[in-house]
Amino acid sequence: MERKHWDIFCAVVDNYGDIGVAWRLARRLAHDFGLEVRLWVDDLASFARIAPDLDPALPAQRLADIDVRHWPADGPPADTVPAEVVIEAFGCRLPEHFEQAMAAKAVKPVWINLEYLSAEDWTRGCHRQPSPHPRLPLTKHFFFPGFEADTGGLICEQGLLDVRRQWQDDALARRAYWQLLELPEPAADEWRVSLFAYENPAVTSLLAAWALGERPVTCLLPEGKALPDAARVFGHPLRAGMLARQGQLTVKVLPMTDQDSYDLLLWSCDLNLVRGEDSFVRAQWAGRPFLWHIYPQDDAAHLAKLDAFLSQYGAALPAGAAQALSAASHAWNHGADMAAAWTELAAWLPAWREHAAAWPEKLLADGDLGDRLLHFVREIG
Repeated sequence: MERKHWDIFCAVVDNYGDIGVAWRLARRLAHDFGLEVRLWVDDLASFARIAPDLDPALPAQRLADIDVRHWPADGPPADTVPAEVVIEAFGCRLPEHFEQAMAAKAVKPVWINLEYLSAEDWTRGCHRQPSPHPRLPLTKHFFFPGFEADTGGLICEQGLLDVRRQWQDDALARRAYWQLLELPEPAADEWRVSLFAYENPAVTSLLAAWALGERPVTCLLPEGKALPDAARVFGHPLRAGMLARQGQLTVKVLPMTDQDSYDLLLWSCDLNLVRGEDSFVRAQWAGRPFLWHIYPQDDAAHLAKLDAFLSQYGAALPAGAAQALSAASHAWNHGADMAAAWTELAAWLPAWREHAAAWPEKLLADGDLGDRLLHFVREIG
């Protein structure tokens, strides 16, 4: 049975990360596989920050060939007919009446809990595992994104890497891009860096180290939680559109933008500092070095996830480069002084660049998350 109609439910927890993943998945399924996708989102205002054409005041609208619906606190309207595949993004709980409507269908929907991304070993044992409903004739399956063949993979649109390579090889396009941002082309010895992070005192120390460094650094800083930490370097507040300079450092503050424009930023920079899950994955498709600010958890469980990823990502790096990357990543995520860690890591940039360029092909050797998700639905449905 070919299941052409899909529901995706997303409860926005981290402003942009959760909805970023859900929106990319919806677009992948609709545009590359021709599926009818209905995306339910509880916070349309946050969604609109990364999808400017969305009207957060409308409870139902069509956007990029996707049926976007507001998910109110009491759930979808009682007469809503569940689709043939229902996805809970990141364990958001479906309303009881919607689960009952799923159970009432003659052909039960394929019900999937799309989990958070992790490289931890235990996730492979839980991937694709069933979880029968305690009362209703329904079974939910867990689907874990990951970096290896026995996981759910990562979302990557059809042809994305080819488009990215063309952009990175097109000097005229990049020149026009810098002009659009009101910046000159990079100097021969200059680093261009994007920085998208949570609140983090390490932002201050890293920018201060770049200001005192031997080569010029231009940091593209999207509006967000890291802005006050960056502002401490300059002694005054920063806002969108502002250009600030200190020593060898130039910071350009960018307004929040849509996902496609953010991809161009990642593709254009020499180094990307990213946060959460969505920008973390997009930095990998950029084929450039990156540092990950993982979403902090009270019990420090995020550090185990960080180490699990670094173990996989660093396996093909020279031992010294892998150690330097691990040390810098921990300093970054602990909010520690970044000066020494960055100096050590920067010495390994050539090897890191080579590894980052090859990494996306390795991740896609067995298909992306969309490919693996459709294969799984066909297998069980």
